Amino acid sequence: MKCPYCQNTNTDVLETRDSEDLSVTRRRRNCTKCEKRFTTYERIETVPITVIKKDDRRETFDREKLKRGIWRASGKTTITAENIDTIVDEVERELITGDSTEVQSKKIGELVAKRLKKLDKIAYIRFSSVFRRFVDIEDFEKEVQKLL
Repeated sequence: MKCPYCQNTNTDVLETRDSEDLSVTRRRRNCTKCEKRFTTYERIETVPITVIKKDDRRETFDREKLKRGIWRASGKTTITAENIDTIVDEVERELITGDSTEVQSKKIGELVAKRLKKLDKIAYIRFSSVFRRFVDIEDFEKEVQKLL
């Protein structure tokens, strides 16, 4: 592993932790040259998931892009960074274990919305308004009425 500070390739592993579902391994490392510490995460490489967009374009599933979208919808709510990581992990796991390597973007949005709805209604409405493309106030009002 290359040190992000001095680019030295000789590092020591100080601590190793697996996530609860064993899908990610976190390693705390120490550079033998500059002696700075840093953390790495190992994730099992899987067959890439292809997302089919509404306009039929295809792009590779990007967990960071999904994370940013949830983060924007969750601003100033009760949703924590840990909650967002959990949602992204759960959605990614569900996609990977699914029947196909191609998935509609709508399905991803529904998976996220279902989880946000349980955690915070405001974050759910914000996320849904973007992913469902509310075009007028009536669409927004219908969704709020479902929550009430």
